[in-house]
Amino acid sequence: MSTANATEKTDTTAIELFMENQKKSNNTPLTFWQLLTSTFAAAIGVQSKKNRARDFSRGKAEQFIAMGIAFTVCFVLAIVLLVNLVLP
Repeated sequence: MSTANATEKTDTTAIELFMENQKKSNNTPLTFWQLLTSTFAAAIGVQSKKNRARDFSRGKAEQFIAMGIAFTVCFVLAIVLLVNLVLP
């Protein structure tokens, strides 16, 4: 199986999962914890296909943007604090 075929198969599977979740979804918004775990997963680059499909079917871009900005600010502040603790 070539790389292009493997990529197509992966994309098709993701699309199928998205459509399946779209049909099953009761359109309830994501909870704070679901948004937070999805943001953490995005930060380290790991996300399950099921959760990715859930995020695309039930999540709103504004929520993910706000959570991403908040995560980035907290991460930068944590790094600054850590550096200030380590360096005199």
